[in-house]
Amino acid sequence: MPELTVEQDPATVGVDAARLARADAVLDGYVDAGRLPGYVLVVARRGSVVHVGAGGRRNVEEGLPATPDTLWRIYSMTKPVTSVAAMMLYEAGGLDLNDPVSRYLPAFADMRVFTGGTDLRPATVPATEPVRVWHLLTHTAGLTYGFARMHPVDAMLRAQGYEWGAPPDTDLAAAVDTWASLPLLFEPGTRWNYSYCTDVLGRLVEVVSGQSLDTFFAERILRPLGMNETAFYAGSPEHPDGAGGTGGLDRLARLYLATGAGMAPGDSLGRAVHAPPTMLSGGGGLVSTAHDYHRFTQFLLRRGELDGVRLLGPRTVDYMARNHLPGGADLDAFGTPVFSESPMRGIGFGLGFAVVEDPAAQKNLSTKGEFNWGGAASTAFWVDPAEELTVVLMTQLLPSSTLPLRPQLRRAVYSSLVD
Repeated sequence: MPELTVEQDPATVGVDAARLARADAVLDGYVDAGRLPGYVLVVARRGSVVHVGAGGRRNVEEGLPATPDTLWRIYSMTKPVTSVAAMMLYEAGGLDLNDPVSRYLPAFADMRVFTGGTDLRPATVPATEPVRVWHLLTHTAGLTYGFARMHPVDAMLRAQGYEWGAPPDTDLAAAVDTWASLPLLFEPGTRWNYSYCTDVLGRLVEVVSGQSLDTFFAERILRPLGMNETAFYAGSPEHPDGAGGTGGLDRLARLYLATGAGMAPGDSLGRAVHAPPTMLSGGGGLVSTAHDYHRFTQFLLRRGELDGVRLLGPRTVDYMARNHLPGGADLDAFGTPVFSESPMRGIGFGLGFAVVEDPAAQKNLSTKGEFNWGGAASTAFWVDPAEELTVVLMTQLLPSSTLPLRPQLRRAVYSSLVD
């Protein structure tokens, strides 16, 4: 099993170790207060790891420590992996960003748009614009999530069994057909709404490639990048499955849910990754380690190549990391109300992740051109090409809005850069 260790004296790459230690102090404070179970934090600059922090427990009740080899549910940090898969097919000529999704997934033909009414009696009109591949990559298709609880279509999804998972025995193809049968929230391309877009993209990858999503990931992305501890479930160590399981159930962190008193185990939801899933979620299904996701961020920082393995051309990664929202809008102006808050000002969205357009508008330390995303259980990453900086946070507290971990970590990390 590969080790995750400090590779370079921080001072040699312009990082003040004492100042960077404040990042661990922030996290340790939440651990000590009983508000965060445990964490692993990895900071790298100019291609070398300069900091590995770990604290707290991966399982509080059993007293098991969070360690660099702990497995975590990364939820929406799966989305950039799926986006890379789609762009690999784009480079190879398998699809075009302007293609109607119905060319590959017929259920997306003749979509309708919600105009009023309720979840039980919706009023709809025919969509005038087809859902296109780039709409899926940018969350501008008009789809939604059942857990969002912001719109009647969210309630329609919950009624079909889609909130934090899928109905039993439902595979990805069947789920996509169900989502396509419901009305869109808006005309494709006219707004941004966080949604099942990337799950649909995962199904598109399956259809275009002729491979299941777990097999495509394993053979085309994860194994080539040395991400051998990343998969759609954490199977038994005695029965690992190289295509879909890590064989690391004993190292899997327990999932915790925020409560008024602190946090409590969320085992009913957390057990979803104990065994092979029926629905392969390209939007949120992977488990991974800090080591593996660090390698993925290095692949992105190096513009599509790592250790001599190239999966994407440099200009493709650059293109993904540009703001693709129409007119150069930010998420505050173009997003739906749940995301129209000050942290989203100055933030655009590219092909698979958020992109910092205006650090001043964000009111937090960052760099123009940084791209990032996070997961529902408070995991996060960012890649800063200008500073040659990558950061990965692994933890396991749901929802991610519980604690201000991401802005506080940005402040600590960026204020430690002293060159």
